[in-house]
Amino acid sequence: MSSKIFAVLVIVIALASAVPIIHHSFLGATVAPPQDISTHGYEIDKQMDETMLEAGLSFLAAQLVLGFFVWQFGGRKDGVLKNFPGGAKYLVLAAVLLVGAEVIALGAMGTKAWAKVYFDKPSADAMPVQVQAGQFAFYFHYPGPDGKFGTIHPEKIDEGSGNYFGLADDDPAAKDDIQSGEFVIPVNREIHLMMHGKDVGHSFYVRELRIQQDFVPGIDLSMHFTATKIGRYEIVCTQLCGLGHYNMKAYLNVMSQEDFDKWLKSQAG
Repeated sequence: MSSKIFAVLVIVIALASAVPIIHHSFLGATVAPPQDISTHGYEIDKQMDETMLEAGLSFLAAQLVLGFFVWQFGGRKDGVLKNFPGGAKYLVLAAVLLVGAEVIALGAMGTKAWAKVYFDKPSADAMPVQVQAGQFAFYFHYPGPDGKFGTIHPEKIDEGSGNYFGLADDDPAAKDDIQSGEFVIPVNREIHLMMHGKDVGHSFYVRELRIQQDFVPGIDLSMHFTATKIGRYEIVCTQLCGLGHYNMKAYLNVMSQEDFDKWLKSQAG
């Protein structure tokens, strides 16, 4: 194969590869994102689109440059191109500037969406919920009517008896607490989620909420969000955490406020 034919093939393949990325389609089938049930999801989806566009344009530009060099110098029999025009330092400088500009641009565009979940403080009336990840399950902890969480005692954790957070019987703040293997929340109510890992690294991923956060053992993490659609959604661990990782999941159940209040009463009873 001649160098010019190869150069044309490189450019044609690069251009053809960009079409399904731009149209979010493959082999004629449109790939729609999963439904968004969060107030911040639109900005996350927009950020993903911008990331794909910028990365795609950079890839396309690199392939066009490759095709040009193959076309221009690939068939030379009187010698080959031994040095990049202007010297290697200009090539390195161009690469650093290109990658640096892309990283800064993506970071600047994504700051607002990221801050809404992590950096902005939750509202005063946000509902606090603790979530614990351990091999191989998620458990959720709600404060009772007193609004206070009971103290967690790791040595008292007994999943067999339902004491997932190791609450003590003589702790007044823990007497009305609720522990659950299902994440139940009211719709259109801000949730302040406080996360901690019991053993190894895990991850909390709900695609419809556009949330994916790793648990780091020994570090308490915090995020807040508002779910906008009633329904039941899967929560999965996306960090390889042991032999049972494949089966580590729970469910997010978004209810109306009335149904959520009924659920709380049933759990307290």
